Amino acid sequence: MVLITLTEIFYLIIMSLVVGYIFTGLVRTPETYGRKRFDWEEFKLALYVSAPAIVLHELAHKFVALGFGLAAKFEVFWAGLGIALVLKLVNSPILLIAPGYVLIQGMGSNFAHFLISLSGPLTNLVLFGIAKFMLDKKKLNRNQTIFWGLTKQINIFLFIFNMLPIPPLDGFSVFRNLIAMIF
Repeated sequence: MVLITLTEIFYLIIMSLVVGYIFTGLVRTPETYGRKRFDWEEFKLALYVSAPAIVLHELAHKFVALGFGLAAKFEVFWAGLGIALVLKLVNSPILLIAPGYVLIQGMGSNFAHFLISLSGPLTNLVLFGIAKFMLDKKKLNRNQTIFWGLTKQINIFLFIFNMLPIPPLDGFSVFRNLIAMIF
């Protein structure tokens, strides 16, 4: 059994590049603030901050599902990426990103699905904690402080947003399976 396919790796790269582009302009350094044109340095920073947050989130869902013996495959949500891209291109004040999901096949227990759903947001919470720890070290240069500060912000946002009990967000599945386990 292959843990991750070449197609999934390709999809993760595409998702990361598009989300990095979408966050370009939202993630600014003092050198790039106020520029109107595309800036490669800004794009790289946005990519470095956003890619681990979204890739590790989705891989956590996949690997926890595989751990329970369920078939799991990462898919790009092309419509979600497209909507986010259009919002970016029209300079919308609203940012809505649903870049991908893990398709899980098989009948797992409510406990399994609870943990699978929780694993993505928990990954973001762990990344938030790592960023907070790094910022508390107080021996960082300016670029490191910017990187860890943005990493901290994006991951706490992703944790809170994904834990909202609204379909199709992870929080809905977490709470649905938690209620099913209790009752």
